[in-house]
Amino acid sequence: MQGGVSGFQNAPVTRAVVLASGLLSVVFSAQRRARALVLSYQGIVKNFRLWRIFASGFAFQSTPELLFGIYLLYYFRVFERQIGSNKYSVFSLFTISVSLLLEILSLVLLKDTNYLSTLACGPYGLIFASFIPFFLDIPVTSRFRIFGVNFSDKSFIYLAGLQLLLSSGKRSLIPGICGLIAGSLYRLNVLGIRRMKMPQVIAAFFARFFAPSSGGSSRPSRSLVGNMSSRTSRAAQNHQPSGFAPVVEPPESSIAMLVSMGFDGNAARQALMRARNDINTATNILLEAQTR
Repeated sequence: MQGGVSGFQNAPVTRAVVLASGLLSVVFSAQRRARALVLSYQGIVKNFRLWRIFASGFAFQSTPELLFGIYLLYYFRVFERQIGSNKYSVFSLFTISVSLLLEILSLVLLKDTNYLSTLACGPYGLIFASFIPFFLDIPVTSRFRIFGVNFSDKSFIYLAGLQLLLSSGKRSLIPGICGLIAGSLYRLNVLGIRRMKMPQVIAAFFARFFAPSSGGSSRPSRSLVGNMSSRTSRAAQNHQPSGFAPVVEPPESSIAMLVSMGFDGNAARQALMRARNDINTATNILLEAQTR
């Protein structure tokens, strides 16, 4: 299953998270200080080492965790393309923060037991929170069988998540559950979080320093999306069905499917509306707009 066009096009926040996670993991591993990253009641609550909270929210302790984690972060960049970098930065900050708070709370509640003393480090909150929209919004586009077992194009993402969830036993299981809870809270729009946006200066920072360069430009031009939308409008006129039937708002699953192919979310929505929610016609509209 593809996560859209290759690279970090239209996904500067994801690129920043992947770079931070990879660099911190490599640095702490090279200095043989990976063990210092784990969350523990002694290090966080008693000694109040705030740097551990930040570092443990991004750096993985082992190479297998790093590989699976980076792979999932890279794949889930499709959601940044779908909702936009500003809202995705809110989603990332909210899920990482809530997940870390829940993890610290679990350490406090279990401090007098022998069940758990440390938790695995890494952006488990963001990764497993992303499984909520992945499960609800990304449709299954193909199914197949291997040795008599049914699979879909989403199965390998679930398997990668399961591997990461169980990579360190209960030490990684609890952070993963906390991430799922954080993703569910965001989905339920707790405190109106889904309507919040980052200040424009922060959004401009990510766009300037973490957006991949294209054709000599160091920042993603907002005119690209605008031009795409305008070309989509012109292309849609050639596919406009006759009659004056009311335009129905496209379902999120259809938009998500087109976004997963690499199209812009706004352009996908507009194409679906022009195509009366016919995905094949909408795809043709978008492809025709790209070739102009």
